[in-house]
Amino acid sequence: MELGGLQKMTLIDWPGRIACTVFTIGCNFRCQFCYSPELVLPEKIKRQAQIPEKEFFRFLEERKGLLDGVVICGGEPTVHQDLQNFIKKIKKLGYAVKLDTNGSNPDKLKHLIDEELIDYVAMDIKAPRGKYREIVGRKINIGDIEKSIATLKENKIDYEFRTTVVPGLLDKEDILMIVRWIQSIPPTGMSVPKYFLQTFLPEKTVDPKFEKIKPYSQEYLLEIQKAVSPFFEDCRLR
Repeated sequence: MELGGLQKMTLIDWPGRIACTVFTIGCNFRCQFCYSPELVLPEKIKRQAQIPEKEFFRFLEERKGLLDGVVICGGEPTVHQDLQNFIKKIKKLGYAVKLDTNGSNPDKLKHLIDEELIDYVAMDIKAPRGKYREIVGRKINIGDIEKSIATLKENKIDYEFRTTVVPGLLDKEDILMIVRWIQSIPPTGMSVPKYFLQTFLPEKTVDPKFEKIKPYSQEYLLEIQKAVSPFFEDCRLR
């Protein structure tokens, strides 16, 4: 596995668990607002120091009893062929595993769930169906995104959907379209447990112009939350 970063402890990335977060290198999307250009853009990846896999597992060995979970994010973890074996090694040490994914590899996601290799999934819903290609900056098979949504809606694993609300790209109507889209994907009638609206923060981004964008006000985000909350068991701002 190509590992580009390690946060040695987090109480935020997996609420309810004391976890570490490991960042994989490489992504098949080019979201302009992404906070991790050093894990996404080839020219920046070349300059990004990598963490040897042995060093990462040595860290996990030393943290047994202090940490109880590992969050795998990126980039996009599912672009790596070695992901399954990587997770197996983590599980063998007794850790629970959370996967952060863009949902573009539904077969791999389903396999990881069916094999009980992951314990929690956070899937980013980037945009309404009709704007997906524009937002992610790549040709994609929208059916793959829908298959991943459908797999999670089967409720075989604890999961959440989440959307970063980026001014200039998404507004209240876009979020409502996302919610209607999620609800329309079979199995329909299934309760979706969690949906999080993430506040965009002007930090380092794939497209530097987004570093100057002013985030939406708390009042506007709360207005969106109020509009979509009835569709979910739990809908919050982050």
